[in-house]
Amino acid sequence: MLDENPNNSSSNPAADTTSRPAPRVRKRLLPTLGDARNSIRDTLRDAGLVPGGDTPPLILVACSGGPDSLALALAASFFSRRGDYRVGAVVVDHRLQPGSAEVAASARDKLEQMGLDPVLVRQVSVPESGMGPEAAARTVRYAALDAAVEELEADAVLLGHTLDDQAEQVLLGLMRGSGTRSLAGMPAVRGKYLRPFLSLRREQTLEICAHAALEPWHDPSNRDPAYARSRVRTEVLPFLEDMLGPGIAEALFRSSRILSADADYLDAVAAQAFEELRAAAPAGSAPDSEELLLPEAQLRELAPAVRQRVLALAALALGGAQPSYERLAAVQSLLRRTGSAGPVQLVGKVSVYRQPRAKSVHHGAASYGNLVFRKKSST
Repeated sequence: MLDENPNNSSSNPAADTTSRPAPRVRKRLLPTLGDARNSIRDTLRDAGLVPGGDTPPLILVACSGGPDSLALALAASFFSRRGDYRVGAVVVDHRLQPGSAEVAASARDKLEQMGLDPVLVRQVSVPESGMGPEAAARTVRYAALDAAVEELEADAVLLGHTLDDQAEQVLLGLMRGSGTRSLAGMPAVRGKYLRPFLSLRREQTLEICAHAALEPWHDPSNRDPAYARSRVRTEVLPFLEDMLGPGIAEALFRSSRILSADADYLDAVAAQAFEELRAAAPAGSAPDSEELLLPEAQLRELAPAVRQRVLALAALALGGAQPSYERLAAVQSLLRRTGSAGPVQLVGKVSVYRQPRAKSVHHGAASYGNLVFRKKSST
């Protein structure tokens, strides 16, 4: 018979401290890291990347070694461990600062310790150009990322831009007097490039790095007053917070979301209108040029916001660059003229002039002709 004496240590589970191991204490998940994982999960699913399968989609993290991209890589590594996605990374060394190779190597080591595979380090050369060092660095960086996507047949690239970056982008657009598309800021999805952290603050990425004992690299150019973005980050936004109260960055972010939806709608309407209005080049046009015609009567009927986009699309269709607001205003002024008018010169060797109908019209009467966009051949 079993001894039922509660004082007997052999039958008292509370007194037996050696027969079984101590219970495992599970470390509590940092709430901010949970938010980061959820943002990545939702962004990937919204992009149509279904987790799992025999060969899970390959996701690359663009990592500089800074807090934003390291936090992004750490959060993304969770999905690799679960088998939802294969997660690798690309570190682009711009070689603009002393010790950049060591920074890139340190970032690679951290990423490999997280379990990311493969981890590529790509060195690039930033050319001197009229676009400025920031734009030139961005151009070669995306070229390196594009090459990595093609080489590895990756399904997506995650970028670590945060809500603070978006707020800075909107302010820079306001300073330039830009339109709706520019004030919409950076898109959450553009092709294979995804920005899952646009709703997270920069301080949250620092919190994630600190929690994981990650020591991020802090790019000194982010505080260099020679760059407009750095001045916005370190001087303008803090000043606005001091003068107007907290929440400025969040308000700018909300504005970007609203304007992004507006810009998407207007762009879609303009694209449809452009396809309906475009016409083939007239017979007998110069053999060393390309021409595209838009009937002016229908152009006048368009809402100004749509008409401006249609005119820009015409220039882009001939291989020109996005026209400035001033150049587009000059093109639209041709619609207020009578008789032949122009040309208005646009970037990319594109010129625009007004061509009335061949048959004569009364002096001063509106013509029912076309706006002609002509691209001069380089040969």
